[in-house]
Amino acid sequence: MVSDQPVVPGFHPDPSVCRVGDDYYLVCSSFEYFPGIPLFHSRDLLHWTQIGNVLDRPEQLRLPADMPSSGGIYAPTLRHHDGRFWLIVTNCSEGGGNLLVSTADPAGPWSDPVWLPGVPGIDPDLAWDEDGTCWCTFAGVGQVAIDPYTGRTLGAERRLWSGAPGAKAPEAPHLYRIGEYWYLLIAEGGTERGHGVSIARGPGPSGPFEACPHNPVLTHRGTDHSVQNTGHGDLVQAADGSWWMVFLGVRPHGGTPGWHVMGRETFLAPVTWTDDGWPVVGEIVSPSDTGIAADATFRDDFDLPEFHPSWISLRDRSPEHCTTKERPGRMTLRARGTSLDEPDAVFIGRRQQHLACRADALIDATQGAGGLAVRLDEQHHYAIETDGTQVQVISRVGSVRATVATLPVPAGPAVLSVRITPPPRPHDARTGPDVITLGVEQPDGTFAVLAMLDGRYLSTEVAGGFTGRVIGLYAARGTVHADWFAYEPIVRASPTT
Repeated sequence: MVSDQPVVPGFHPDPSVCRVGDDYYLVCSSFEYFPGIPLFHSRDLLHWTQIGNVLDRPEQLRLPADMPSSGGIYAPTLRHHDGRFWLIVTNCSEGGGNLLVSTADPAGPWSDPVWLPGVPGIDPDLAWDEDGTCWCTFAGVGQVAIDPYTGRTLGAERRLWSGAPGAKAPEAPHLYRIGEYWYLLIAEGGTERGHGVSIARGPGPSGPFEACPHNPVLTHRGTDHSVQNTGHGDLVQAADGSWWMVFLGVRPHGGTPGWHVMGRETFLAPVTWTDDGWPVVGEIVSPSDTGIAADATFRDDFDLPEFHPSWISLRDRSPEHCTTKERPGRMTLRARGTSLDEPDAVFIGRRQQHLACRADALIDATQGAGGLAVRLDEQHHYAIETDGTQVQVISRVGSVRATVATLPVPAGPAVLSVRITPPPRPHDARTGPDVITLGVEQPDGTFAVLAMLDGRYLSTEVAGGFTGRVIGLYAARGTVHADWFAYEPIVRASPTT
């Protein structure tokens, strides 16, 4: 085992976990993407398989077409109580708020939302006491009792504990009954380099709470650890009695200040307890010494009518604009905006999950224009686009949109490719985190490079926000068909700092 690899790599922030028997389930934030809240299953906390998405139909998740990126679904909490799975989350879009869904089977379907108008803020948590009262604790840190079946609040809101004096962003609260105490775990310091996790305990779910004397119990601030921004933790006890914490972190690369490109990822660490009952978080553990899972390679020939759960779309997924049912063995995309610069662009992709990787797709754009893109948001993306007779590379960085290169191609479908690799040597303090190469396969099978672009401009440090890179397909004009899409890590390339 090594200490710098995530257990759920790529843009999978704000993890929440629960155990039922020998099975573990984990969820993450999804922001502007649909379906919302990816759901994973594991038997060992190290190896996770996505089994679905919690909010997978319009009745559960409506995201306005003009909603800014990094809006939408924030920080779910997943719990199991009285034979049922419960999930509470915030929809940070117009007309949104806090909502709760439940199911007997985590693979779905999940219920329609129960809205919680009396619960303010973000990052809601659920905990039940011995009397069966359901307590909802939220960022700030405040708390109110609720009826999870109706969404009605029961009694007045109360303020609890807000972490270290002066620390910003006391959020991501999770409440647990462990032994004789109720423990309140929170994130503080903001989700950037100052992020951390602190804890307090009290005699009941509403306190009063005393702070752990060695807070923060987790932070990498001010260290040279390869994983930074660690925070937003959730505790779980394994079947063997051991304790663990899942939490988010980032892996910055390149020179100064360092750029992380895949967003905030999910990491795992063991937890032990002191003699006086406080948790001690150990070093990060991971399932391999390479960070490359056996099932990391992905290929979709679009032979099935339903999409694989790892595919995510911008804000919605209307069958009118994105379907695999119109032409068997093809994904059909119909343009709605004019480019990826538009918030209602038709785009469907998968999270980048490896520091070095490639993605390829066979695109037929003879009835329109579209292609393959690496997207961070509307103002930060690189794309290789075809209209059936010409291929072009488009770069959008902030307010600047440019056509970087063009190449005539034989009329018809084209194999478009994106390759992400470490930067070339020598390095200095200004070196970016990686290089994004965009090109097309020639008729003789050779790869024609059209552009090699600096990856720092598709990073959170440049673009801002809470998400990470997503690689996928889009339509800019008319109708575009994809015959297949393939993603795989590039094992031979190792990250550099």
